[in-house]
Amino acid sequence: MQLKGKHILVGISGGIAAYKIPLLIRLLRKAGAEVRVVCTENALQFVTPVTLETLSNNKVYTDVFAPHNEHETEHISLPDWADLMVVAPCTANCIGKFANGIADNALTTTFLAMLKPVLIVPAMNQNMLLHPATQANLQRLSDFPHCTVMATQEGELACGVTGQGRMPEVDEIFGKIVEVLENQKNISKTDSIFSNENAVCSSLLKGKKVLLTAGPTVERIDPVRYISNFSTGKMGYALSAVCQRLGAEVTVVSGPVEKSVIEHSKVDLDNLKIVSVESAEQMYNAATQLFADADITILCAAVADYTPAETSLTKLKRHDAEYSLELKATKDIAARLGKQKKENQLLVGFALETDNEISNAQKKLESKNLDMIVLNSLADNGAGFGTDTNKITLLFKDGKRQEFELKSKESVACDIVNAILTCIR
Repeated sequence: MQLKGKHILVGISGGIAAYKIPLLIRLLRKAGAEVRVVCTENALQFVTPVTLETLSNNKVYTDVFAPHNEHETEHISLPDWADLMVVAPCTANCIGKFANGIADNALTTTFLAMLKPVLIVPAMNQNMLLHPATQANLQRLSDFPHCTVMATQEGELACGVTGQGRMPEVDEIFGKIVEVLENQKNISKTDSIFSNENAVCSSLLKGKKVLLTAGPTVERIDPVRYISNFSTGKMGYALSAVCQRLGAEVTVVSGPVEKSVIEHSKVDLDNLKIVSVESAEQMYNAATQLFADADITILCAAVADYTPAETSLTKLKRHDAEYSLELKATKDIAARLGKQKKENQLLVGFALETDNEISNAQKKLESKNLDMIVLNSLADNGAGFGTDTNKITLLFKDGKRQEFELKSKESVACDIVNAILTCIR
């Protein structure tokens, strides 16, 4: 029972496809979920309250001021109860109200109080779907970090024509509900960036310039060989995405990172400035140049501590005798920025340790003049390079320490940015 213990709030608006929703409720109940229903008065033209109440085993919420409501503020208590809200079918009228914060019935008031995951399932006539107003409203809903909008399908519509606008089949909607919940399972309910207090607030970092370093560096030995590390850049780009969502202007000084990593992070590439570098020297030069304009700097990159003393312009040949490679220390980006830091700037570093983790991180925090340091330990399974998860401890310059459990890197990014918000408030 893949949804056992989950609370699913089913919203129904007044479209002909509403007649299919009882089957969705049955699938959800069969999978172990508890289901409650909220709908518009028009939705009851296509499906009866008796059917919905029988299948969900709960009263249907249709009237904000109905005397039989279990709570006086049902539109608040239902979102508190739910793990996810699905609105199917979602008409053009309903989409327009959702996108513009209009709350004039039971369904729209409930949506406006729902800051947990919401799955929007549009269904309407093709002309209504393709109208610029509807397209703009759908785009706006898609930009809400807690909303997922399913694509409509092409097929026979209620108006008798064949076209785009048909609601996806019930089993597809069910599968999407499972997928959305699965994506959310590693995100802590206490992540205050996505909590009821400020979940979809895109202004917490508005006007702030954030500078990030991300990925590995590559130190060339010759034209075909180099020294590097296992960093993928996932953590740095996850942080970039969260900062963007909260309204920041983000610049990333990025070592060599796979395109798929960047795309998976869900950063807004149109509004993200990426300065691509290869070596530690190049990253040092870019970071020090950009630092003066940054309000917040997060040094997430795995920068090489050493680089070859000389780089051969031709491929080095193999010899039977042992070969020794001379290395020299790279320039310390964190130390340099720590010396340049002004009172109104926040500087965050990262430390990846294998032993004496806390003491080593504390020394780095103090010696580099950081405001906060993010400690990773390779001793923790699922943490460090190349994974989709991470486990961190945050150390602050005032001596405080905060430990977190293993989470997705997106959720870890939320924890880090939330701590940054606390520092700058």
